[in-house]
Amino acid sequence: MIAGAAPARPHTRASLAAQFRALGVRPGGTVLVHAALGPLGFLCGGPEAVLLALRDVLGRDGTVVVPTHTPDNSDPAGWSNPPVPEDWWPVIRAELPGFDPAVTPSRFMGALAELVRTWPGARRSDHPYVSFAALGPAADRIVAGHALAGMLGEGSPLARLYDLDADVLLLGVGHDSNTSLHLAEYRQPAPPRQRCGGAVLTGDGGREWVWWEDIVLDEGDFARLGVDLEATGAVGLGPVGDGTGRLMRQRVAVDFAVDWLARNRRTEEL
Repeated sequence: MIAGAAPARPHTRASLAAQFRALGVRPGGTVLVHAALGPLGFLCGGPEAVLLALRDVLGRDGTVVVPTHTPDNSDPAGWSNPPVPEDWWPVIRAELPGFDPAVTPSRFMGALAELVRTWPGARRSDHPYVSFAALGPAADRIVAGHALAGMLGEGSPLARLYDLDADVLLLGVGHDSNTSLHLAEYRQPAPPRQRCGGAVLTGDGGREWVWWEDIVLDEGDFARLGVDLEATGAVGLGPVGDGTGRLMRQRVAVDFAVDWLARNRRTEEL
């Protein structure tokens, strides 16, 4: 038996739902969730309890959205954790399995994201690098037509969430995990650009490596941006399990970030 303090109490579907209601999750709404469940303490049912509690609050008309990104499906020339030898790059580009929205697992997105991705009725966008999964009546509208270039911009599920006036819910994570803030980077006048690559499936059942041009995404100052956003009162904070939940209107956060980045970020620093 491992010594240490026992959790204060187990957290159940019902108790989590009560906390989500107190935090301000809107019945019938759409919510993009970023979650690390460890800080929430003992969850009776783990990620399933969290998802069921959210759906209890949202009701039949509500939609849950999660990031199901696959950052390892990218150009190995840019890998740094760990890097791979340059003579491996052509092999990886030639042999990496093509992204299949039906079966390719997300990477590093957490247990809740994987649960939503595999839940019956969930829909997933087909971007090979930054896909999203959605569960609920707005799912098809959110994930359809995810553009290859501008991957977190106007042709992405993030922009569809903006159109729907969705909420963002951060569970056990900070604003450095708040993917919606990247939409504000696309709304800057001249963001720096880079070439991106990934493996995709072809119509005949094969796979190919594709390239596209996109902006340089940088979440390095999102934590500081989040502090300033919270200072405006736009973010509701409250307990979820043993951790902290942060709930905000995505439009408010993105609009604030557009102005914040214009004032605080210089292109030459990226």
